[in-house]
Amino acid sequence: MKRVLQFATIVALCGATLPAVAQQASDPAVVPGQAFLAQWDLDGDGQVTLAEARSHRADIFVMFDSDGDGGFSAEELAGIDDFKQAQLEAGMGPGHQRPEGMTARPGMGRGMGQGQGMGQGMAGQGFFAPAADQMRALDFDGDGRVTQAEFVAGTERWFARRERTGDGVVTLADFGPRGRN
Repeated sequence: MKRVLQFATIVALCGATLPAVAQQASDPAVVPGQAFLAQWDLDGDGQVTLAEARSHRADIFVMFDSDGDGGFSAEELAGIDDFKQAQLEAGMGPGHQRPEGMTARPGMGRGMGQGQGMGQGMAGQGFFAPAADQMRALDFDGDGRVTQAEFVAGTERWFARRERTGDGVVTLADFGPRGRN
């Protein structure tokens, strides 16, 4: 029951942003990365710094640590997978803002599959990987439990994958076709 309540709360929080995301998705002038910046640019200056990413990831951890014990349980990890599936079903998640004519890279797909945490396309990679698999890489002390400190410590790798221009911040220039930069 607690997991259902947590999931309902998360979906409700996402629902508040869905009209803006839906408008962006139907707008042909949408720029790749717009939705990312809307969520991660905490001071609204058009760029996401490593400090902002750390702060936001700490907040995300708290959002999913429903029992407040400082670590993710199996039930909480399942809640993360439920949340990702709800994002996909709501038209959010990777690729939802792809401009007209821009095709997915080979292997890039959509959908996680019911209850499996993965499905077609990029099954088991990035957004589509089951939360338990993603968290295993963040268990730096190897105790089988990811704490908030470990989750936030993983921000550097997470940030480096997104920051493609080498300027130390994530901006709209870090999105779009790889050859553009």
